[in-house]
Amino acid sequence: MEALAEIENTIMIIGFSGHRKIGGYVYPNPIYNKVYQETEKYLLELKPEKVISGFAIGYDQIAAHISYKLKIPVIAAVPFIGQELNWPKPVQEKYHAMLKLAERVEIVSKDGYAAYKMQVRNEWIVNNCDLLLACFDGSKGGTYNCIEYAKSKNKPIIVIEPKI
Repeated sequence: MEALAEIENTIMIIGFSGHRKIGGYVYPNPIYNKVYQETEKYLLELKPEKVISGFAIGYDQIAAHISYKLKIPVIAAVPFIGQELNWPKPVQEKYHAMLKLAERVEIVSKDGYAAYKMQVRNEWIVNNCDLLLACFDGSKGGTYNCIEYAKSKNKPIIVIEPKI
């Protein structure tokens, strides 16, 4: 927490990265509740001017939802148009409703799906934030890659572990 205190007054924009499943896909659950509470605690402590979310299922949407609740402006960093097309219909509807609340929607890559576009989106988030707040269990994948990229850019990183 000492490191957090040092950067607390300099944070302007927080970027989010995290796993899709937070204790499963059905919310709430005990792990979701823990992650939600910790994310809200950090946002209240750090008081960012804005946040950036990739708006993917899971932590991205949870963090954006908390930010909206706290009235923190949200920048949606969408990896490509149609990110949501293979998601269940109710999740697509929630996604579109949340996008409408965003202060700004940044479409990071042109055209449709390609796996590498998730990393391009993650790099955009890191390049445009002052601190990365990540829900991360240590496993390899997109969140791991995002954290490694943030480290290479010397960005401060706060990790919330999705476990009880």
